[in-house]
Amino acid sequence: MSCSRFLGSVGTIIIKCKDLRIIQLDIPGMEECLNIASSIEALSTLDSVTLMYPFFYRPMFEIVEDGWSAFLPEKEFEVLSSVTDEWRLSYINKDFSICPSYPPVVIVPRSIDDETLQKVAVYRHGGRFPVLSYYHKKNGMVMMRSSQPLTGTNGRRCKEDEKLVNATLRPGKRGYIIDTRSLNAAQQARAKGGGFEQEVYYPQWRRIHRCIERFNILQESLIKLVEACNDQSHNMDRWLSKLEASNWMTYIKEILTAACLAAQCIDREGASVLVHGTEGTDSTLQVTSLAQIILDPDCRTIQGFESLLVREWLQAGHPFQQRCAQSAYSNSKQKFEAPVFLLFLDCVWQILHQFPCSFEFNEHFLVTLFEHAYASQFGTFLGNNENERSKLKLQQKTMSLWSWVNQPEELKNFQNPLFEANSLVIWPSVAPQSLQLWEGVFLRWNRPSRFLDEAEEEMRRIIDYNRFLLDKVNSMRKQIMQTETEDGMDRMQEVQEEQEEQEVQKVQEVQEMQEVQEVQEMQEVQEMQEVQEMQKVQEVQEVQEVQEVQEVQEMQKVQEVQEVQEVQEVQEVQKVQEVQKVQEVQEVQKVQEVQKVQEVQEVQEMQEVQEMQKVQEIQEVQEMQEVQKVQEMQKVQEIQEVQEIQEVQEIQEVQKVQEMQKVQEMQKVQEIQEVQKVQEVQKVQEMQEVQEIQEVQKVQENP
Repeated sequence: MSCSRFLGSVGTIIIKCKDLRIIQLDIPGMEECLNIASSIEALSTLDSVTLMYPFFYRPMFEIVEDGWSAFLPEKEFEVLSSVTDEWRLSYINKDFSICPSYPPVVIVPRSIDDETLQKVAVYRHGGRFPVLSYYHKKNGMVMMRSSQPLTGTNGRRCKEDEKLVNATLRPGKRGYIIDTRSLNAAQQARAKGGGFEQEVYYPQWRRIHRCIERFNILQESLIKLVEACNDQSHNMDRWLSKLEASNWMTYIKEILTAACLAAQCIDREGASVLVHGTEGTDSTLQVTSLAQIILDPDCRTIQGFESLLVREWLQAGHPFQQRCAQSAYSNSKQKFEAPVFLLFLDCVWQILHQFPCSFEFNEHFLVTLFEHAYASQFGTFLGNNENERSKLKLQQKTMSLWSWVNQPEELKNFQNPLFEANSLVIWPSVAPQSLQLWEGVFLRWNRPSRFLDEAEEEMRRIIDYNRFLLDKVNSMRKQIMQTETEDGMDRMQEVQEEQEEQEVQKVQEVQEMQEVQEVQEMQEVQEMQEVQEMQKVQEVQEVQEVQEVQEVQEMQKVQEVQEVQEVQEVQEVQKVQEVQKVQEVQEVQKVQEVQKVQEVQEVQEMQEVQEMQKVQEIQEVQEMQEVQKVQEMQKVQEIQEVQEIQEVQEIQEVQKVQEMQKVQEMQKVQEIQEVQKVQEVQKVQEMQEVQEIQEVQKVQENP
């Protein structure tokens, strides 16, 4: 929207943009100013979609990936079919004849044929029959989405619809139908031909109503919020009053509450869920998308979130062309204008703010999606559904937003430096104290962003430095391990060499012992031979000189005895020498063993000293890391002081667990009360219907 005024010969044009920015142009010359103003007005109110900028935009970057074919249903189904075979792809809507707002390909239960789907489409508003939205791998539960059933005032039923809805249930399991309208609104819809699933025909399903506003109410809320953010009075009471009057934060809370309810039914109750409102193109998609972000960690990555937007918003038929027509500054109220997608992005930001390490993308990514949804050089968000996009031939004539976003040089601008993959379910707090105004969208043009940019840059620098230190610690650990391994190898080689030397010494000692034994045996043999020869000589002498030399024989006998004694003494001496040698060898072995033990003890002492040194080095590294962490925490605290939200965050951190428990208890109590209220309303309705029937019968009987 633009407006102009004149002061002398200078004209001023004020342009209010769809991204909530306000630009003032001072142009000299009245005529030139009027010409520029009329050109801007004409270009901002084009009659045909094909005249918009995406059809004339020519990218200046190299296209690495075609964004139009990045998230096809067939690719998504391949992931699902690897987990379960209970679902199939249906091409019943390939020519958009069954449902104009559905894509050509949808995922339905394998047990349901296309003929049944065609009958169910007639029974559902706009032909939007129940289709698969999400499969929970943890327990096999599913989330379906559709539009309202056309029950009308007569309570019309469709057995094919009942069969399709019940086909998603496991044996012995119950399901939940989450209606995004109030019970009163759902009952009023029956008078217009719509309605809701009656429990008598869906006995295994429990219906829960969660009122989420839509259309003009949301648009007025956005206008009031932007007006409050642009108020320059600096009056605290006025600001808080205007913020409360917009009810924007209340709508955020309602949407998050419904999404948490759907996620709780699937993950904690182990039940399947069907979500719908009236058309199933607005609040339904908010609930199903946010529930998947809560449950599925893949949806918290950049690629996963892009796939979620394509699957649950673009292919599911959210009318972007109607909902994102003029933003908050439009002079004329558009009938179907509503910030549904902006509310969804705000809810995602609330979860990102509560779990800053669980998302791969940052706030800048969400702001970029908001800007391109309202005004873009890409054709991704043009049209209201896949049917219109195919007629406009957007894939052939325009560029996809994902082709630009997924470039490596652009992707790094959208990455969250705090991201650490979290495979758990995350449960956001919906307490009023936990929800905050999204300043990155609503206040970014009203305040200087230099300090925030500096804070973010400082945070990135700290994180990069922390990663550098972690890499350095890991490399040092690897070096220590390598050093220990090399030392161990050297020690092993030394031990082996010592063992080999000992074995060689033992062999040499054994050989020496064998040589000594052989020498001793030779000496004994020689001595025995000498003794035998002497004996023979003596015997011959005795035979020849028996008589003559008896005395000599006696003397010889004495000599023989002496010689024998000498031989025995020599043998004893040799034996003593052998024993001494054995004792010496044993003593040498003992000394060697003692030396080995001492060497082993010295090696162990050296290892203990080295281990103590390593422990001291690791402790020093840890102390350095702790000091660095303390410094990083101080810098983060300074950043938080700049952002002026420290007090709220402290309260949020202290009370988050208690608030979740209280909210869950309140939700359970509310659910019980709602069930009781629904039962009471049903009883009243039944009584009214009985009374009406009785009155009709009376009228018929007494005309």
